[in-house]
Amino acid sequence: MAIETLPEPSIPVTTPFRPRLGFLTATPIIAVATICLGLIIAMAIAAPLLAPHDPQLLAPAQRLKPSSVQFLLGTDAYGRDLLSRIIYGGRISLLIGLGAAIFSISIGLVIGLVSGFFKWVDAVMMRVMDGLMAIPSILLAIAVVSLSGASLMTVMVAITIPEIPRVARLVRSVVLSAREEPYVEAAISVGTSLPKIMWRHLMPNTVAPLIVQGTYVAASAILTEAILSFLGAGISPETPTWGNIMAEGRAYFQVKPSLIFWPGLLLSIAILSVNLIGDAARDALDPRMKQREAGK
Repeated sequence: MAIETLPEPSIPVTTPFRPRLGFLTATPIIAVATICLGLIIAMAIAAPLLAPHDPQLLAPAQRLKPSSVQFLLGTDAYGRDLLSRIIYGGRISLLIGLGAAIFSISIGLVIGLVSGFFKWVDAVMMRVMDGLMAIPSILLAIAVVSLSGASLMTVMVAITIPEIPRVARLVRSVVLSAREEPYVEAAISVGTSLPKIMWRHLMPNTVAPLIVQGTYVAASAILTEAILSFLGAGISPETPTWGNIMAEGRAYFQVKPSLIFWPGLLLSIAILSVNLIGDAARDALDPRMKQREAGK
């Protein structure tokens, strides 16, 4: 009598989580944006190695020199090497963009989680956020810098404050939707602690939207810093930033347009690259976008 043997049950193998960064090269345009942004970041990090001269060294005898072997992009009105100032300027601009994104997301995440979960907090906190959003971000940033004085941290705080309400409202909308899900209601019914509910059930739903929002905040912060510096309300003029370089060069635009052209070009490329990467991240992380593409 033959005995029938049953197949051994297969045990699923758990694979470690790996971040999916394929969207960075999803299309040729996104790939070019990724390369451009990577080169700008590398240039800023390696500024001491790449810059041929001290960006703050004054040389009045060399003022407004044209491009040459010694000064590849020429000099500014104070005889400082333009190329060196542009390279170092990327450090400040990118640092402010990254810092504003991190601070605004961190603070906005906490406000959004609490406001979305507690209705009595939401009624008060969202009115405060609406009040901040009613003030133009540039005017609010200028007011903060004027009251506290121009410095790197002050400018970063001034740029971060207008971005917090946008992040908070985004997180709040996600939490309001997620808290009605059955798994969240089940966690509440069995007496799961509030910090655990927020950390394990609500916060993971905000990761994808916050990644996308963070790219937009970084691009907006880089542009806002340039505007503040151009208006004379940013970091001190001797500090090389793309906005400061363009602000100092506007008086000599007819004599030497490159004082505005080169920093403006890098500023435009950086902001455009960040925005394109943000759009690609949104398309990759938003399941509704995938469904729309599948339905076409």
